[in-house]
Amino acid sequence: MAPAEGWRTRRARRLAGLPWVRREDRADGSPVRFVADELLVLDEHFATARQAFAEQGFAVRDIIEEGDVPSGFRRVRLPGLDVARAARRVRVQAEAAGDNRVAAGPNHVFVSTSFEHAGAYGAPCPAPPGTLSARRDGTEEVGVLVLDTGVWLNSPLPKDRYAAEEQRDFESDVDIDEGGITAGDAGHANFVAGVLLARSPRVQPRLMKIVDTFGVCRETDLVAGLRHAEDYRIINLSLGGYTLDDRPPVLLTAVLAGLLTSGDRVVVAAAGNDGQHDRPFWPAAYAGTSAPWRRRVVAVAAHDGRRIAEWSNTGTWITVAAPGVNVTSTFVNHERFPDGWARWSGTSFAVPYVAAAIADAMPEAGSARLAAEAVVGGANRRFGRYAGLD
Repeated sequence: MAPAEGWRTRRARRLAGLPWVRREDRADGSPVRFVADELLVLDEHFATARQAFAEQGFAVRDIIEEGDVPSGFRRVRLPGLDVARAARRVRVQAEAAGDNRVAAGPNHVFVSTSFEHAGAYGAPCPAPPGTLSARRDGTEEVGVLVLDTGVWLNSPLPKDRYAAEEQRDFESDVDIDEGGITAGDAGHANFVAGVLLARSPRVQPRLMKIVDTFGVCRETDLVAGLRHAEDYRIINLSLGGYTLDDRPPVLLTAVLAGLLTSGDRVVVAAAGNDGQHDRPFWPAAYAGTSAPWRRRVVAVAAHDGRRIAEWSNTGTWITVAAPGVNVTSTFVNHERFPDGWARWSGTSFAVPYVAAAIADAMPEAGSARLAAEAVVGGANRRFGRYAGLD
């Protein structure tokens, strides 16, 4: 079995073994994953949701209300609920009433975007130490919020060059399963932060754990992390996923609209690693929607210096391409990685390349929004139909 196929098989097996994950397969066999038994619904369509529950044989007393959602939404759980059927039922009735918003949806499962393609052919592999940019005296720091895995303390990533404020934002147990460190996404945040620090002397990553060591999170986890984004002008999201009927995720849409409609803030998001050419991968795919804040989302594909990587997702919603193949960065000190550096691939690692370029462009551009436009507009190469950075 080829290493990349082995990686894919392990991760699919991991997800299949999670009792709280359900999947619905499209006609082409590609899956949408979401939390079992949970529906996210707009308050004003909750009466319709109750009707949808009744059609499946549930009574009002069966509804369990979960918290941790923004005002205006409900998060409900009914053991045994056909979530996709209920969501579609609410959407159809909402649209019939003239509401074109996505009125209901699952609590989608998102993954870090080294998820199925890491290293040249599979898991991260050891690399000679690279270099990080030197901090310059008097250089104004730009905070970049990185919502990712926990950060590893035992790493060549300098502790004074990033922020991680809570104990939960750190990891310590390398041997996460029988495959050891290369079977999961341990060190993913360290790697992303290292790319940021290698590319820009002014970046200070704020690393916040929302993704587990296997690279998995829920939509509600991502939304909870984004509640901390008010103080940051650049948000690095090296993660994403597919959604029911390819519609925008319910909660994520509302939260990003609140963050990006006003203020000076941009989201840089990964295109995904499944080689899809016509399927939106969220949140990057917001860049291709009609949302008034779509230009504040930068959707990043990966290239290898000559062409778009065959495994990188593409589509009309891609904003820019950046290096994402055999990237070298800080990783985890481990017997298999004696120097603590690794080589890894994925749209995960093209994202911080672009985020760092935006940070460097901010002083001259005057804002994060204008800096993002300058970076994309000034891309110095073309990789097929996509503008790209070297």
